[in-house]
Amino acid sequence: MAMKEEVVVIVVGAGPSGLATAACLNNFSIPNIILEREDCFASLWKKYSYDRLHLHLAKQFCQLPLKPFPTTYPTYVSRDQFLRYLDDYVSHFKISPLYKRSVESAEYDEVAKAWIVKARNLSSSNNEIEVYSSKCLVVATGETSDAFIPDVPGLNTYVGDVIHSTRYKNGKSYENKNVLVVGSGNSGMEIALDLSNSGANTSVAVRSPVHILTREMVHMGLVLMKYVGRDVVDSLVVMLSKLWFGDLSKCGIKRPEEGPFASKIKYGKYPVIDVGTYQKIKSGEIQVLPAIASVRGNDVVFEDGKSQPFDAIIFATGFKRSTNKWLKGDEYLLNEDGLPKPTFPNDWKGTNGLYCAGLARRGLYGAAMDAQNIANHIKQTSLLL
Repeated sequence: MAMKEEVVVIVVGAGPSGLATAACLNNFSIPNIILEREDCFASLWKKYSYDRLHLHLAKQFCQLPLKPFPTTYPTYVSRDQFLRYLDDYVSHFKISPLYKRSVESAEYDEVAKAWIVKARNLSSSNNEIEVYSSKCLVVATGETSDAFIPDVPGLNTYVGDVIHSTRYKNGKSYENKNVLVVGSGNSGMEIALDLSNSGANTSVAVRSPVHILTREMVHMGLVLMKYVGRDVVDSLVVMLSKLWFGDLSKCGIKRPEEGPFASKIKYGKYPVIDVGTYQKIKSGEIQVLPAIASVRGNDVVFEDGKSQPFDAIIFATGFKRSTNKWLKGDEYLLNEDGLPKPTFPNDWKGTNGLYCAGLARRGLYGAAMDAQNIANHIKQTSLLL
């Protein structure tokens, strides 16, 4: 094992949450390091997102602390623009993550009053373990840490292509093919639209009820929640959705009983922000199907008992978090799924100098708030001594 010198703060993860935290710490001249398992920062955006991706919220809700988006950027920022912004952000705040460091364990030492973090250096010849010590530890591994594909009976017999949405780039190679997208969140719905626009015969398997809203409805809701209660905003937005989209059940989609903003906060279930998919569904260009029950060779069997053959299946089924595999001794801050136990607005702060950023189910806006709160708290406490 290679012992490294102690720093004040170790940040695990170089996604937007980790970068925002490092920027706020650097602004206060608080020594910190970022440990990142990939070979770049913001790997989900750089390596694992599709080409047509745009931020689904207006840019003022997505900028990181201390540096707004350029005024020349459009209201809804594209993937490439966001990456340019992050490049400038990292350069401006002199952020230098340590890449190819896969954290194996992080445990608080009661005697030393420090976090002992062991990380495997994946770039070394023998994958050596490096040991780091810090007064504070920030979990910034994100809500979208590990791609998840459900265990579908018979999937191992499928003869077509199977990928997770993180491996999808565009629909060029799917023209004239029968493609099933599993999952009706924002990624699934937008990938379905991209496939259809590329000439694929596209279907979407929808398992759970989902809210479909326009960008304008979401923007209005976020603004209104500064002045009125969430329940009032939810009622208004659902009414507008019904007026705009009509009876979604005719298309095979059910609305949840709880409002879109309540669902997001309680369950992390984001509303679908429609960018054209609904019209394709309504016209029949995109077929809505029930949840998958099993797979038999080239055929996918659905919960209604019917089956169809597909050339490819794209799983837009979200992510899991693996924090519980390496974070030891924390019984206060994070649950087994790697999400905060404390409720907003105290969901970023644990005990013994443990913090988390970007796990509050509030997107980039929440990550920015977490980063500022963490840096301010560390600066104001005796943890710097």
